[in-house]
Amino acid sequence: MSAVMQASGAPAAAKLAKHRARKRVNAIALTLSLAAMAFGVFWLIWILVETVHLGIGGLALSTFTEMTPPPQAETGGLANAIFGSLLMVSLATLVGTPIGILAGIYLAEYGQKTWLGASTRFINDILLSAPSIVIGLFIYSAVVAPMKSFSALAGVLALALIVIPVVIRTTENMLSLIPNALREAAYALGTPKWKVISSVTLKSARAGVVTGVLLALARVAGETAPLLFTALSNQFWTASLTEPMASLPVTIFKFAMSPYENWQKLAWAGVFLITIGVLVLNILARALFRNKH
Repeated sequence: MSAVMQASGAPAAAKLAKHRARKRVNAIALTLSLAAMAFGVFWLIWILVETVHLGIGGLALSTFTEMTPPPQAETGGLANAIFGSLLMVSLATLVGTPIGILAGIYLAEYGQKTWLGASTRFINDILLSAPSIVIGLFIYSAVVAPMKSFSALAGVLALALIVIPVVIRTTENMLSLIPNALREAAYALGTPKWKVISSVTLKSARAGVVTGVLLALARVAGETAPLLFTALSNQFWTASLTEPMASLPVTIFKFAMSPYENWQKLAWAGVFLITIGVLVLNILARALFRNKH
């Protein structure tokens, strides 16, 4: 009898020891995860606090109404840089979004098992991971050098090349999540494929696609390197796409590296404006993504 009890107690003890070992591993993993999260959140909060503290101090009505000032000027603002950023980012989004959505639709609906689809995905992955400065140098050699002039148009093209792969990846992923049952039901009613895509699958994935566009917009809003090689900068107001144009990221870079106090204050004001803008876009994208589910 005692031998039977010992035989049945051995597996129970082994299971209990294994359970305790799993609990220890789980506790260690949870502790490390929380420590990593706390480490990241600490630096994020510190950056946001410094940005708000120093950025608000540089904000004034003149920040939005006056041009970028010369060194040691008593007045000045970021009006031309704000306008330039809004114009170039908006045009880049308008150029890149349709191309990205159409390419994403092709990859999800037509090019799943074709050589063209595989090649497009490969090229898109390269563009998605390419440093932005490389894209800036490419546009410099392809557009700026032949034109022999920096221009806002070159800046728009560089930013559009950053927008396109993000929108392609998001559109393809969102369309791939749509159940095939919806497509089959529409096909059973005699609906042509283009109508199924536009009225069923794309409509169902609309929130996810818009989320991808907003995330791409938030990414290009703070890009500096591509604009240094394309649009460069301009101290004065200009709306011409064939001339150099000021932008907030480049102005921040230039002013933050200067020894002049008024330029440094405006640089922090520009950092604050970009941070708030990107934060709002990311929150909007997250809200749309959450509503989708």
